Amino acid sequence: MSAAHAASRALADASPSVYWLEDPMRPDQLPALRGDVDADLLVIGGGYSGLWTALRALEREPGRRVVVLEAGRCGNEASGRNGGFASSSLTHGFGNGLERWPDELPELDRLGAENLRGIADTIARYDIDCNWEETGELSVATAPHQVRELTEFGALMREAGHDVELLDRDEVRAKVNSPTYLAGLLDSTGTALVEPARLAWGLRHACTDLGASVYEGTQVLSIHDEPDGVRARTAHGSVRARQVALATNAFRPLLRRLRLMVVPVYDHVLMTEPLSPEQRAAIGWEGCEGLADTANQFHYYRQTRDHRILWGGYDAVYHFGSHIARSLEQSERTHNLLAEQFFETFPQLEGLRFSNRWGGVIDTSTRFTAFYGTALHGRLGYALGYTGLGVGATRFGADVVLDLLAGEPTERTELEMVRRKPLPFPPEPARAIGINLTRWAMARADRNEGRRNLWLRALDKAGLGFDS
Repeated sequence: MSAAHAASRALADASPSVYWLEDPMRPDQLPALRGDVDADLLVIGGGYSGLWTALRALEREPGRRVVVLEAGRCGNEASGRNGGFASSSLTHGFGNGLERWPDELPELDRLGAENLRGIADTIARYDIDCNWEETGELSVATAPHQVRELTEFGALMREAGHDVELLDRDEVRAKVNSPTYLAGLLDSTGTALVEPARLAWGLRHACTDLGASVYEGTQVLSIHDEPDGVRARTAHGSVRARQVALATNAFRPLLRRLRLMVVPVYDHVLMTEPLSPEQRAAIGWEGCEGLADTANQFHYYRQTRDHRILWGGYDAVYHFGSHIARSLEQSERTHNLLAEQFFETFPQLEGLRFSNRWGGVIDTSTRFTAFYGTALHGRLGYALGYTGLGVGATRFGADVVLDLLAGEPTERTELEMVRRKPLPFPPEPARAIGINLTRWAMARADRNEGRRNLWLRALDKAGLGFDS
């Protein structure tokens, strides 16, 4: 059977829906805002970024009047559609941090580790049932040049104090059995796995328990600076707030100055049916680590508590004009490509079927990490551009935004990563041309022993990038 035919057969009955959002524990939708209300802090956006901001604000100052406005349902977008990898990295990986902020990377690593512990503590404190597991992450090399890169990378991480272990071909295949693996780098402490939608729902519940007013089905149409605060208008009401936290991420920012700072990129995901005991034995993977390969266009994958495999990544897609639409969440070409690559990685699982296929939009910046700032005379704070690592980094971002709104310097606000912003993306059509040219060049580098062409080297020199 050809790879294409096997992939098509495995996808034949896959539901075009998000596995995590079909959970029977999904809470009911909250009512929309009707009328005019006042708040000390208004949070616009009910994903991780907004929910962490609301929760941390109430933990810092109990009794604060906090209102959260969400256009759809909390956790329904990127926060409920991702792979559930909570990384301690605040810099989109050690390599990106070393390249951009080498002098303060030790501090960033320390703050990132503290942030990950803070997430675990929050989940325990509020009894959030989201299957938090501190599994670590295994990065695998599937080409000879990746082995060399992984070896060098591991040495740099160990030199910086990270507890990582380099695995040769036999050692990595003893952990997870794939004929494509040539080496691996195991980081046992830097990553936890979580059921992402359940985390978002748990954060929503914690916020309302502490007194936040959360309104769903409430899109903010405009924001206006007023003498005594900021007013946000919706279809059926408004909120007047002393301060505002903007947490819209991939969706069109309400501030014009931010509209070239992030672009929405579609990531696509597959979920298998539960593996049988024989299929689980055929792949090993008893440690249940999060896995990712080390190509420019990389896959990420993990197991679930009911022994499924989530498989995603590789083919990040940008649509002209930063277009976002429900119809773009399903892609025959991308889902078939992912299915073929799954069976190339695990040929012993031929015959396994996929139960779900979906996509979602993430926000990326030209430096791959979040950036921060204020507007409207310091009354509005924002954090955008998490580039797929928002499961962990949004809690840190929430604290940064609250620090900025408080106007008091902290160790977070003094970071160069916080003080400086990335370069913007160009307007269309240059934006689409540049992004698609970069995607082509990255794929070419993967096929060409990692050698980066003139275009990629120029982007590196300019501090620009596009993440796959």
